[in-house]
Formats: sequence, structure tokens, C-alpha cells
Amino acid sequence: MASRDQSPVASASALPRINLLTMFRLGLVQMSLGIMAILMLGVFNRVMIQELAIPATIVGGSIAMYQVVAPARIWFGQMTDSRKLWGYHRTSYIWIGATLFAAMAFVIVQVGWQLSHSVEANGWGLVSYGWVALLALAFAIYGLCISATSTPFFALMVDVSDEDNRGKLVGIVWSMLTLGIGAGAGFSAGLLRGITADTLQPQINQLFTVVPLVVIALVILATWGVERKYSRLPYRRRGSGDSRFTFREGMAILTASRQTGYFFTYLLMLILGMFIQQPILEPFAGEVFGMTLAQSTALNIFWSLGSLVSLSLTGFLIVPKLGKKATAKLGCFAMSACFILLPITGLLGQPRLLQGALVLFGLALGVATGSSISLMLDLTTAETAGTFTGLWGLAQAFAQATSSFTGGALLDLGRQAFGAPLLAYGFVFWIEAAVILLAVLLLRRVNVAEFQEQSGKAVIAAMEGDL
Repeated sequence: MASRDQSPVASASALPRINLLTMFRLGLVQMSLGIMAILMLGVFNRVMIQELAIPATIVGGSIAMYQVVAPARIWFGQMTDSRKLWGYHRTSYIWIGATLFAAMAFVIVQVGWQLSHSVEANGWGLVSYGWVALLALAFAIYGLCISATSTPFFALMVDVSDEDNRGKLVGIVWSMLTLGIGAGAGFSAGLLRGITADTLQPQINQLFTVVPLVVIALVILATWGVERKYSRLPYRRRGSGDSRFTFREGMAILTASRQTGYFFTYLLMLILGMFIQQPILEPFAGEVFGMTLAQSTALNIFWSLGSLVSLSLTGFLIVPKLGKKATAKLGCFAMSACFILLPITGLLGQPRLLQGALVLFGLALGVATGSSISLMLDLTTAETAGTFTGLWGLAQAFAQATSSFTGGALLDLGRQAFGAPLLAYGFVFWIEAAVILLAVLLLRRVNVAEFQEQSGKAVIAAMEGDL
């Protein structure tokens, strides 16, 4: 028995360690997700709200459906923990999910055009609401495909890294996500430059054809051969080889510590506070500053550059000095200040001030995100990485779903209450500042040491068949 217990450990130590080039290559997956986020939540969101004049509540509610299906992330994660597909625990799921979400992005755009044509021809009747329902369904399917890609990818990050290099991997990969958002914004702005009412549909169709094909290629390039060469998953079964957890056992480990619930709630409020602005930023630039579609899309470059810088600084400089929780609090306070500042830039009417405020927002976002991701990895067991990353993905998805709907609904409420566009948008931004401050209060209850002790006992109990 002793020799069998020692064999996996020895084999794991003999595996090659992931190098910087492979870390950057894995970052291409996050970069691709960032590009798609800009297309779906930035470009097409703005087109539906402003160019097609679809009510923001309907647009936000439809977009939110791609996150409402997020509970499937836990199932995807547990399935990749326990079942190989085409010889891989993670890679095959990532490839299939990426291909499907790229195809669904184009389908969603076509449904959006049909909704607009129906409203023009029939008004808001039964037919138009039927297209709204179809749009929401298409976003739900898109969300399932995103879950099937991102959940096994985050688990793969745990599988191929060790404790002493995981922080570096996180910093690089999430920096690539931010780079993808900036690259997607820049590329989209270039393709949309000079767009008119007559060329809107063909240019948007071209954008949603070319970019998703590029994304599929990037995802395959990013993950090709990585799992086979670097994965430590078979050797992290605490001496039990390739034994599999059942769904019931995985859920028992997931709920073994109350800290899981505390951190889940913190993530929920943090991400909600971050992204209520997501569906309204481009319309804010268009309505208050008179920016074109290309100019408002390019605004994402400014905050993504700020975030790109601060993500690296957070992992290498700020967290080692202040600690993860203190760094997360610093980022949250800074983000709240930025949300208070954004409406003031509209009052002054200076686009350059708006750009500067977005750079500051990106810096604060990177600090809060980098430290929170480090906490997230501390609150993940290696043996059930897929299940835990599915749960953290669920928190993110619920928050983003709520933020997409809440952003649109608050904007409509602000329009009714205040009338003036600047006051309506300011109302939304200041609500965001309050939500971020609430997340800080929740963070105080998170205790990593308690989680590791309680979850570790649950893993051992599962291995011994005691659950």
C-alpha cells in the first residue's frame, strides 16, 4: 500500500513545470473570451439599445439569460473532474464549447435583426415578443457554451500549475483577458469606423463572422498539448490514483466549509458592483458625449489598459506587501471613487476626462480582481478543482446576469425619475459605488485557513468512502 501511495507523488514531481511561454499561450483562451465579451456586451449591446432603439430593459434581460444558465457550470466542472472526453479531462470540453459559442454569437445577431424588423413592421405585439423570447433563448444557449469552455479551462489552470507558480500563471492569464478586451475593442472599432445606417447590418455581420473564427483558432492554439504534457490531476488524488468523485461527494466537499458561502457571496457582490456599468457605458458615451459607435467601443481600450498594468503590479508588488484581503479592499475603495467620478466627467463634457477616469477605473479593477482571484485559488481544492471553479464561475455568472439586467433597468428607472440623460446615468454609477462598498463588508468574514482545514477533512473522508 505504501508503495502505491508514493508512486503518484514521485510521478508528479517528475512532470515538467509549466514555462512562461506556455502560460502566455494559455492566456490566449482568456484573451478570446475577452474579445467575445466586447462583441456581445459592448458592440451588439450598444447597437440594439441605440441604433435599433430596443428598450434597455429588454436588451439587458435578454443578455442576462446567458448567465442565468450558470448553475450548469458546477455540473460541467464535476463532469470534467470525473470523465474524460477523447482522452482528456479538460481540453476536449474547451474545444467543443469554443466552437459552439462562436457559432451562437452569429445566430444571436441574426435574431437581433429580426427583432428590429418585427418592431418596425408590427410594433410591440405578439410577434415581436416572440422574437424577444427567441433572443433570450439564444443567449441562454450561448451561456451554456461559454460555461463548457471557461469552467474546464479554469480547472486546467489548477491542474497544470503548482503552488509556487500558480500566482504567476493567474497574473499572466488574467492580463491576457484584459488584453483581449482591449484588442477586441480596437479591432471592432476599426471594422466599424465609418459605419452608417445603410451599412450597419452588413458590417456587423462581417464582424461577427470574422472574429469568432479567429477566436476558435486561438483557443485551439492555446491548449494544444498542454494537458497531456503538464497536467498533475491524476497525481492529486491523495494516493488513490485516478479515483473519481461522484456528484454527491463533490457537493459534500463543496459545502464542507461555511467559508465557501462567504466567499461566494463576496464574489457575487464584487462582480455585480463591477459590471452594472457594462451595458450602459457605450450608450453613456453616445448620449452624453455624442460619441460614434466606433468611438464608444474604443473606450474599452482605456480601462483595459489600466487593468492590464495593475494586474501585474498586484501579483508581484501589492499583494506581497499588503496581503490579499487588504489589497482587495484597496481595489474596492478605488473603484467606488471612480464610479462617483464618471458622471462628473459628463457634467464637464470633456471626452478626455472620461478616458482618464476609465484608465483609473481599470487600475482599480485590476487590483481588486487580481487579489480576489488569488483568494479564489486558495479557496479551491486540487482534487475537485473543476467543481470548485464551477462554483466560482457560478458566482461570476449570476453577478453578471444580474448586472446586465440591473444596469438596463436602473437606466430606464433613472430616465423616468430624472429625465436628463446625465442624471439617469449618474444614478446608475452611484448605485454601483454603493454595491462595491457592501462587498468590502462581506470580505471581512472570509477566512482561508478555516476553509482549507474543513475542506481538506472532507476530501479525505470522500477518499475513505465515509460520505
